[in-house]
Amino acid sequence: QVQLVESGGGSVQAGGSLDLSCAASGSILRVNTWAWYRQAPGQQRELVAEISRGAVTNYRDSVKGRFTISRDNVLNIVYLRMNGLRPEDTAVYYCTADVLPTGHENYRTYWGEGTQVTVSS
Repeated sequence: QVQLVESGGGSVQAGGSLDLSCAASGSILRVNTWAWYRQAPGQQRELVAEISRGAVTNYRDSVKGRFTISRDNVLNIVYLRMNGLRPEDTAVYYCTADVLPTGHENYRTYWGEGTQVTVSS
């Protein structure tokens, strides 16, 4: 059984910073791509950032230059550093991981339960 647990959400004023982290636990042989998604009330879930096992990153345009995704391949943790936060960044943030569980042949995508980020103006 593989679980993803996010931490680090909270409330900040516009211009502030928050650090999110997400740890994968369980019988994990390998984690391929990590990603952060977010979903604001009444809106569709959207990709925020992703990082490959080789640390190639991709960001949605609205967060480029403000957010930084990174990972620890030994601890199976992904991070999201968010600077210059704006009210429109308010959402529930979810981490995902493409995991190869021990004893399995195929990768499977797992999701965390989400952490709330609220940015006030």
